[in-house]
Amino acid sequence: MRAPWRREPQLAPWPVVLHDRTAWPEVVLRPLRLEDEDEWHHLRRENADHVRPWEPTLPPGVTTRLPVSYRQFVSDLDREAAADRAMPWCIEVGGRIVGQVHLFGIVRAAQQSAAAGYWLAESESGQGIATRALAMAIDHALGPAGLHRVEVNIRLDNDRSLALVRRLRLREEGVRERYLHIDGSWRDHLSFAVTAEEVERAGLASRLSHL
Repeated sequence: MRAPWRREPQLAPWPVVLHDRTAWPEVVLRPLRLEDEDEWHHLRRENADHVRPWEPTLPPGVTTRLPVSYRQFVSDLDREAAADRAMPWCIEVGGRIVGQVHLFGIVRAAQQSAAAGYWLAESESGQGIATRALAMAIDHALGPAGLHRVEVNIRLDNDRSLALVRRLRLREEGVRERYLHIDGSWRDHLSFAVTAEEVERAGLASRLSHL
């Protein structure tokens, strides 16, 4: 039984475009493009308060350069993907960008692992889009991308995301205390993981059809 999403034919490992047509609306994962700039900026402005409690911040004493331009942002994502350190997608539904999902911290060699994270526009919450997007990303990681393990780390008070990974039946691995600096403080996270041996041949996405 083949996975209920398909990978677009590619001549190189990146870019990768994924489609999930198993339910309506169709969910597409694709790289950000330069022509997405206006739409992406609008989406981020509209959801600034919504994502602020969940996105990493710089700890005290850590400095960085001034905010990069959108062009540099896309270039940085593409460079990380080309170096096989990340797989950064935007989530597209009905021709509109509604969020992002990334595989990052990719390690080959003996570990063959990565972490996954996402954010979704508040207006799209509750429709199962984030669940489908995360399943697509993990299925690609453990399938065509050849990785063995993917982990997802979530704040203990992020009820919506905790419900999402439990819906996918990811294995809970315990609390990581003061794991990430988010919204001005070090925050504890609950760690979940899945390995290739734990996933059905049809992938995590097949679990959604039983819900």
